[in-house]
This record gives sequence, C-alpha cells and structure tokens, in this order.
Amino acid sequence: MTLTSRLARRADLPTLLPLIAAAIAELQKGFLDDAQIESSRSIMGIDTQLIDDGTYFVVELDGQIVGCGGWSRRATLYGGDHSQGRDPALLDPARNPAKVRAMYTDPRFARRGVGRLILSLCEAAAAAEGFGALELMATLSGRPLYEVAGFVPIEQVEDPAGGTPVRLVRMRKPISAPVAHK
Repeated sequence: MTLTSRLARRADLPTLLPLIAAAIAELQKGFLDDAQIESSRSIMGIDTQLIDDGTYFVVELDGQIVGCGGWSRRATLYGGDHSQGRDPALLDPARNPAKVRAMYTDPRFARRGVGRLILSLCEAAAAAEGFGALELMATLSGRPLYEVAGFVPIEQVEDPAGGTPVRLVRMRKPISAPVAHK
C-alpha cells in the first residue's frame, strides 16, 4: 500500500465532505456515545480557510482520497466552516505553536498510516515556516494517534456547542527546525 499526498483543492470538497462525515460517524464509536457523536458535528468539519491557505493535504491510495488534514498559521484551534468562535488572526511563529487541524481518515483505511503521514507533512511545513511547536485539539478517538506521534496532553475540555458536551484534549508537541542540506 503506497500512500501519496498533495495539497487539497476546493474541487476536492465533494469527495472530502462525505469522507469527513463517515469518519465522524464511525471512528468515534467506542469513544463517544451516539448523542456525543451527533453533537460533535457542530465542532468538527472542513475548514476551507486551510485549503485557501495551502496548508491542507489529501492522502490518496491509487488515486482515491483516503484521508485529509492540515495545519494552520492562524489562531483557530479547531472547528469547521460552520463552527462558532473562529479566529483568522495570524500566529507569530516565534511565540505561538502552529495548529494541526481537521484530520480525518476514511474509516475503511483507518490505522494504515494515513494520519501519521498527514502529521509528518504538517510538522515539516510548520517547521519550514519557523514554528517551534504544534498544537491541536484532539478528539478522544484521535488522542492515541497523537500520543504515539509525540503530542502531550496539556488540557482537557468539554465543548457543549452541539447540545451534548463533547470531551476534547488540547495537546502540544515541540518540533525542530528543518535540517539544511549541504
């Protein structure tokens, strides 16, 4: 299985939206109850600002999109286009961590390296822009992946935006600057 990646385009949205919906519905089972999964739709989803910024990736297998995710140089920590409380302010790489955002894997391809590939792409791109750390808001289902990738929990929160509180974990990871090749 050879995964490839590229930057997402707005033309990918008709493929990404059902993939994201399936990931929310299926991959949170066992971590959240049905009411929490439904509620999480208000705080999860695509953030097209990431596509427009050129910081959102798709992962493909044989030309089929099997996952997506990205990073941001903006202040918004999580949420889709429809979520409340978004902040488009640009971050200062010398003081702020870049944000890992909107990671989703087609449930048929879970635990096959899709998430790890996206995280490596995010880390390399953020480091290339001078960021020294990454931060994300993890779902309970995503937390194991992020911990294996070196993220450390720094805060547990509940987001009640969808009517039923959904537990989330803010996590952070230091990154090193890219190595210059001679």
